Order: sequence, then C-alpha cells, then structure tokens
Amino acid sequence: MEFLRPATLADALAAKAASPGAVPIAGGTDVMVELNFDHRRPGALLDLGRVAELHEHGTDDGRIRLGAAVPYTRIITELGAKLPGLAMASRTVGSPQIRNRGSVGGNLGAASPAGDSHPALLAADAEVEIASVRGTRIVAAKDFYVGVKKNILEPDELITSVLLAPATGPQQFSKIGTRNAMVIAVAAFGLALHPAEQRVGTGVGSAAPTPRRAFEAEEFLAGELDWESPRALTDSVKRRFGDLVAGAASPIDDVRGSAAYRRHALGVMARRTLTWAWGEYCEGSAKCA
Repeated sequence: MEFLRPATLADALAAKAASPGAVPIAGGTDVMVELNFDHRRPGALLDLGRVAELHEHGTDDGRIRLGAAVPYTRIITELGAKLPGLAMASRTVGSPQIRNRGSVGGNLGAASPAGDSHPALLAADAEVEIASVRGTRIVAAKDFYVGVKKNILEPDELITSVLLAPATGPQQFSKIGTRNAMVIAVAAFGLALHPAEQRVGTGVGSAAPTPRRAFEAEEFLAGELDWESPRALTDSVKRRFGDLVAGAASPIDDVRGSAAYRRHALGVMARRTLTWAWGEYCEGSAKCA
C-alpha cells in the first residue's frame, strides 16, 4: 500500500488527481477501523495531516469556514458559542481520543447515515466546499449524500471545508444509543431556529439511507411559531411536529434498533428539542411561562 504525504493543499489535490483511488486519511477514526478489519484495502492512502489549510477555521463573507480536518474537540472549545448545534453533536462523538482526532470532513467523507455531525449540519443549512485540480465547487449539505455511505465526490475531489452561518437562534441536538457514551446512534435529530428568516431547520440521522431534512415538519412549525410575540407551544403543535419528523424517516430494522423504535424515538426527540429550543428563544417572556 502506497502512503502519500502532501505538505500543501495544492500537492494534495495533485496527488488525488494522479491517484484517484487513494483514500484520504486525517484523523483516521473511520479509515483505520476499516483497514484493521480488512473491510477496505486501497492501493494508496492520502495523508492530509500536514495540510495546514484543512486544520484551520476562520470567516468567509460572514460565514464560518470550518476546515475539513478541524477536530471535534476544537469545534466544542473554539466554536461552541457560534455553532451550538454542531458543538452539541461533537460532544456525543466517541471518546475524548476520537474527538481529538475525528472531524466533520471525515464524517462527511464516510457519509454514514449514523454520522453524528450530519443532523446538525443539515439543520444549520451548511454547505460543503469540494476541490480538485479542476477547480472548486460548493454543495448544500442536503445534496451531498446520495446513498448509504455514498456521497457526490468525484474520484479526484477532496472535501476542503464546511461553510456555516453563525447561529442567530437556538439550536439543539439529540441522540439515542444503546448506552450513554461511545455509541453509534440508533437515531439522532438536529434542530435550528432561524428567527431572522422566521424559518426552522431540521436534520434526521440514522433513520434513512442518508441523513435528511424533515421539510414538511419545518414548514409546519415555521407557520405555527409566533416569532414576534413568542408564547408557549401547545402539546398539539409539539406532537404534530414530532409526527412529521418521524414521518420523514425511512428507517430499517437492524441490531441496534427496529424501524418502529427509530420512528418513535425521532418523534420524542423532535418534541423535546423543540421544547428546549423554543424555551430558550422566548426566555423571559411571560407568555412562554
């Protein structure tokens, strides 16, 4: 197996163009598992550990530009206030060792339906920057996933960054697993309130062939929320929202949970995250008491 170690992004893109079958590796939290269990045996590994641009974050036209290899730990400590939903999701990833190595770019590259960052990215309307020697393109996160562990990347492309607007309203993330820590999600849900546009964002994880948004639930809730004079939500609104989120899923039965349980869990998580997020939004309003 060949081991490629570019020092710059330009070198990395050139190496990927020359060896399209090379598997990118940064933290290695997914790739090394596949190699150790002999699930994958690529002809080359493309080590991105020395490519500084991928390990940095900054701003780009008002949005946060998150390098593909910025580890979860830094998202939590350095960007938690600006990207609260993604920070919440990052806290649920594996162990401290995994959070110190793993990244959103790696999560996107693996494209597992159970990836913890996906619901938060979808709810926040994230975009993915993809580059090759042919140029750069930006794709909405909702359009990035095309199948189970499949994404839209061409063989010569690399994920370089994720673009997200700083949160302007409350964000929440919830995950259910078979234990409390270091667990793959049985189901997960992300919620973001966007008050300036009077809009709601959602993200459903581990309950369909790909991560997805619950568009009908978003439209329903945006129309029910009183953004100008917030007031407590009725149980009927919460339940309808939960039902629409559950209805957006198309889960399977597997060793971690049944399809019926996943739908039920999504409904519960949707109601709870809505209660938390809306309570935060209207905090201090007597009408929300």
